[in-house]
Amino acid sequence: MPAPNRALVTEPAAQLLRRLADQHGALMFHQSGGCCDGSSPMCYPAGDFMVGDRDVLLAVLDVGDGVPVWISGPQFDAWKHTQLVIDVVPGRGGGFSLEAPEGMRFLSRGRAFTDEENRALEAIAPITGADYERGARPPANGTHVVADAADACPVPLRST
Repeated sequence: MPAPNRALVTEPAAQLLRRLADQHGALMFHQSGGCCDGSSPMCYPAGDFMVGDRDVLLAVLDVGDGVPVWISGPQFDAWKHTQLVIDVVPGRGGGFSLEAPEGMRFLSRGRAFTDEENRALEAIAPITGADYERGARPPANGTHVVADAADACPVPLRST
């Protein structure tokens, strides 16, 4: 089994990213673990957020020229068994993410990887900020865009 993508983006979020890229140029995400906006994915112009040597690259979303998705090393240790799905909803977040003036906010959804997916991911070393500086990139393994969050994170049916 090929390793699954560690991060995906919904088509509505990808559409917003394309508009933001037209306005701001190349983009990047950092999955926040901060206080004010909880654990929202924060979207910045590429290079406006300093990626640390121990931050981990989850994926480069195949939107526009490619949008890297970063997470801090300690937060990755807690989330490494979870596929991050970046979605968008109406509203305003409390951070400095680029979508705020659009009246939208990015949010993270997640799906736990299966045991088989976890085994496949264990065979691939995570790419850190230091690795990225040396030219390491994640393997290309299909699109990162899903039509809807439910396609990647199905909502369990409630029994009545």
